[in-house]
Formats: sequence, structure tokens, C-alpha cells
Amino acid sequence: MENTIESENYKIQKPENWASIITDNELIEYIQESDFANKQIEEGRDFCFFLDKIYYTSDVENSEYACVAYTLNEPSNLESASVKDIIVEENETFIIHRISVLRDGVLIDKIPDTKIKVLDNENQSEGGVLNSTKKINITIKDLRLYDILVTEDSRVKVFSDRDFLRKEYLKYVYVTPSTYWAYGNYKFSFINDRKAPIAYKKTFYRDENANVLDPEIGILKKGERLVIEKENYINSFDVNREIAPYIDFATDSNWTDLSNYISPLYEEIYSKSSLKEFAPKLAEKLDAISDKDEQLQYAIDYVQNHIYYIFNADEMNGHKPQEPSITYENKQGDCKAKSVLLKVVLDYLNIDSSVILVNFNSDHYIKHYLPSLLTFNHVIVKINYKDETYFIDATARDEFGLIENRGFIYFMHYLEVKPNQQLQIKKPYRFSYYGINEKVDFNTQNNKGQLKLTTTYKGNRANYMRKYFKNTNKREIIDSWNNFLFYTLNYSSDRNGTDIRTIFNDAAIEIVSDDKKLNEFTIQYSAAIENPYFTDPQNNRFLMYFDRNVVKNNARDFIHADIPFWHNFDNEKYEINLHTDQTIDTQEKFTVQESTINNPYFDFTSRKKVTKNGASIFVDFKPLVNLEIPAEDFEKFRTDHHIIADSNFGIGIDIIEDGFLNKLKFNLKKHFR
Repeated sequence: MENTIESENYKIQKPENWASIITDNELIEYIQESDFANKQIEEGRDFCFFLDKIYYTSDVENSEYACVAYTLNEPSNLESASVKDIIVEENETFIIHRISVLRDGVLIDKIPDTKIKVLDNENQSEGGVLNSTKKINITIKDLRLYDILVTEDSRVKVFSDRDFLRKEYLKYVYVTPSTYWAYGNYKFSFINDRKAPIAYKKTFYRDENANVLDPEIGILKKGERLVIEKENYINSFDVNREIAPYIDFATDSNWTDLSNYISPLYEEIYSKSSLKEFAPKLAEKLDAISDKDEQLQYAIDYVQNHIYYIFNADEMNGHKPQEPSITYENKQGDCKAKSVLLKVVLDYLNIDSSVILVNFNSDHYIKHYLPSLLTFNHVIVKINYKDETYFIDATARDEFGLIENRGFIYFMHYLEVKPNQQLQIKKPYRFSYYGINEKVDFNTQNNKGQLKLTTTYKGNRANYMRKYFKNTNKREIIDSWNNFLFYTLNYSSDRNGTDIRTIFNDAAIEIVSDDKKLNEFTIQYSAAIENPYFTDPQNNRFLMYFDRNVVKNNARDFIHADIPFWHNFDNEKYEINLHTDQTIDTQEKFTVQESTINNPYFDFTSRKKVTKNGASIFVDFKPLVNLEIPAEDFEKFRTDHHIIADSNFGIGIDIIEDGFLNKLKFNLKKHFR
């Protein structure tokens, strides 16, 4: 081995006594050809002869052990096996027990051919992301195609004082393996060596007909283990439509006890000192604002924008928040620190608030998981104000508006940091405003078109668009709108390949207004267009405007057996006016077609106004959001979205060309259609 000096982040030694003891002779015996193995290899897949995986937990450490032997028949697998990175946390050690290859029936020790480097796994400190993880880079020389690689290793996480939560509670999710691999022998063991019992919950396992089985829940006392062992095994779940079967392990508890464990940690911090004591200038500024709505806005703005967000990965492993006086003095803190400071400020204003625990990334799974504080990875603030409930992420930036106009956070499950709490579900929501309100005027005369879009964004949309206009080059913004309109006006069907900039002449886009209290951001786009009509292969001309953003294709195309559709659309309102100096077909089906949809989860209307030289459509879309669509309601929900897509999301007008023969052709078409 090239570097013989071991670091604190890795070691080379024998497995612990709780792990498997496998001799070289036993290894060779395990790696035997079989009809099952040969079938997988003939199909062009690599094959895993065996995998022995163990998770061990005690009151002082969490450890994972794995011994695996697999073929290197595919160049990509050979490449990934030759060089790989292992990420270890603070106080975590990667232990190498064995690296060998079976080549031509001979087991060869490859540890002497292994080079190990320990690198800082850090590239985000400038963005406020701090961690003490290390990257262990392992390079194995002279691995060859058709070798069988054997690795045996462990990773051990010894708890430090700030890992008090991990000492007290375990959370581990075992996910069944990738569907790519076939296993001759597969074994997973979970060993509980803690004083407290560990609950486990097997979820999304299926019967032979792929029907999801009811969850299986059990308890492991100290010294007990759960073992899963299979032979000639391929995990057969549908990757694209099903959740991989998994087992959730957690210290046996309930939400009430967990909330009673954590709430005193926060209550102690809240009462350390008053706002006037540690932030007299901030208190003075708040006192000078007479309007309660504006006081609240200032408080949120201050914590979001004047306190720098530091994500300290090590600190996030625990739940002891930083004192608000320190957060204020240092002008920085993680999500816990910023949320606690915001609550203390709101307490000073006599505004009811509480800190809550969330996990946006795993929100869907929380209802399936066992109760555990380690399920959550983020802290935000819940505010009760004027008989409404709002949720504010104190780590957000570039947010504006009075509280009812600020960005909306989509999630479902949370635990309030108060005594005697249960897991709560955030209620479905209807917006009181339109996220997008757009008026389109497209006037054509003498085969020249003038196009103008006036758009007002509000809430999340306003925050995003304001940031987009601030950080994006004006030419790039105009190109983005031109590209959108190229498809909306259907020019992609009759002039595809044309430089879009030559179609939209004198294109310009400007900010009309930016109201920071209402959180409304209004822009206007304009352009002149030569030859504004779409012309089909039969030389029929049309003026068209179909905004495909109105069509929710993710709702129409959604197919998943286990995850319900998450409904998170904005209210939208559109007025589209098309006018021409040509005669139009005022009875054309799609020109006059209107729709009314009253689905339990959204209301949609399109209304038309048609004149001899033009037509308008008025689209109104109001969804009920922040909820999962139940499986029994989804097909109706999908069908109603198909109705929107059936030409109800825009308008087109057919031009009747001048001349006797053209009018005769039109009358015949109308008569026989």
C-alpha cells in the first residue's frame, strides 16, 4: 500500500466482533458459478455473488458493515470500482477489512495496490455551508475486466457531546437494493445493542401480484436483530412507478413524548434574555412603526435579510439552537438560530408564533415513517395572525410583501415545538390572489402585427421574477420571451429553423412597477412581427395564441402507483385579445368553444368574445393546493386537465380570404363539416 500512515478518518483492521467473520476459503466457496449467475451474465449484466450487510447501533456508536463480491464484466463498473470516494462525517471512521480480487480461481490481496487520500469535502463555505466531512479517495491499481472484486469494510460513527440526539434516538432507513443487480446470496442484518427498544416498520413490500402489503411493525430489544436473507435474488419493483420497499428503524417512541423532549430545549433559549436587552436598536425601530402589518413585515425582512444564513452540518445533527442574542450580535446563524430569533422578535410584538420542524425533501414519506425527531432536517416559523396561519422560512432571501402576500411554502407534515404535540398536517389552501395575471393584445394590419403582453406576478411568482430580472442579462430575458412566443403563436409549425430574433422585431421588455408591500411585480413585453399569421400546408391563414403554460402536463402525464399527485399550482388569469383587418370565421368551433370545469381540486373557466374581425378569451384558473390528490379522484382530475388541453387554454381565429372562390370554399366547408 502506497501510504502506510493511517489517518483518524480511515483504518485498516479486522472487523468488530458483531460483524461477520469470513475466511478466504469461505470467500472462494461463496463465489461459485450457477445457472442463475450465468443467466444474468449472459444478459450483459454484472452479477453480485453475495452481499452481507449489517447495521449495528449502540448507545455510543452507529456502524455499518458490508462484505460484497461482484463481477467486473462491464467497463463502467470496472471504472467505478477502480476509483471511488467515501464521505465520512466528524467522528466517523471508514475501516477497510479486505480488498481482494478473484482472478483465474486465485484470491489476490489488493490492499498493497490501494492508494488512499483524505481530502476536505468542502466547496461551499462561501455560500455559508460549513461541514467537517472528509472525502476518502480510494484508488485500486490493476483491476481487470472479468475480475471478481471482493471488498469488506465498515464505517463507524462514534457519538460526540453534540450528537446528544443521536445518542438518545436512532433513525435509520434501510432501502432494498437497486434493480440492476442480481444477487446469488443477499443478507441484511440490523443489530440493536441499545438499552432502548428499536421499532421497525416494513413498508411498500409487495405480494407476488405486486400489490402493496400492509406495513409490518415490530420491536427489537437490546441484543436482538432483524435478518433478511435471500438466494438468487433480484429486486423487482417498478423503478418508474413504485417506491422501493424499505424498512424504517427508529427508537420506539411517540410524537407526544418527542415533542416533550425537544420543547424544553427551545423554551430555555427563548427565555435567556429579552429583545430590548440584546437588540435595543431593533426594538426601537419596531416601536417606531405604528402599523402592525408593517411591524410584522419589518421583523421578517430583518431576520431573513440582515442575519446571514450559515448551514453548519455538524450543528444540524443536534437540536440545541443558538441563543438569539448571539445570533443578533454575530448577524449569522443556521435555520434553528434564525427561526428562534424571529420568534423572539414576534414575541416582543405580541404576535403568536411557534417554531416547527419540517423535512421538505421527504415530506411525502413522513406519514409512513415511525415517529422520530431525526426525520426532520429543517426549522421554520409558524405565525398565527388575524385569524390566518402563515409559515415563514427565516433562511429565505429576496422575499417581499406584507405577510399575506409573501411566498407560499408547499409542504404537508410538521411537528410544532411545544409540549404534548402530535404530527400535524398543513391544511389545503386557496390563494386569495392570482400568481400570474396577464393581458395579451395582438393587433394585425396590412400583414404586420403588434404584440403587447402586460403581466403582473404576485407571491412566489413575484419573488422569482424579481430575482430573475435582477440577475439575468436583458438580451437573454428577451430571447426567453421570444422563444416562448415562437411556440405560443404556432410559428414553430410553419417557420421552424428561422432565427427567432428576425421574427420578433424591436422586441423589448421592461419593468412597469414593483410594489414591495403587495409583492406585485409587473412587466410589459412588446414586439413587431412581419407576417404575423400562421399558414398551414393548404395556405390557410390563422392568428393563434395558445399559452402552453396553462396546460399542466405533469398532471396529465402523471403515473405512479405509490405516490399521489402533489397539487401545487398557482391561481392564474389571462385575457388574450386577437384583432385583424381581415374577415374571420366567427363560427369556427375552436374560436367559439368555451369551457367550465368545477373539479373538487380546481375551477377553470374560459369565456370567449367574438367579433367579425377578432376574438378574445378570458381564462380563469383557481386550484385548491398544498394537498395530495387521492387515487380515487385522480382520473377525473386528469380528464379535466385533458379538457383544458383540448384548445381551451388559448384562442385561434381563421382568416377568410378575399375573393369569390375563397368565400365559396369557406361556405362549403362550413356546410359540410
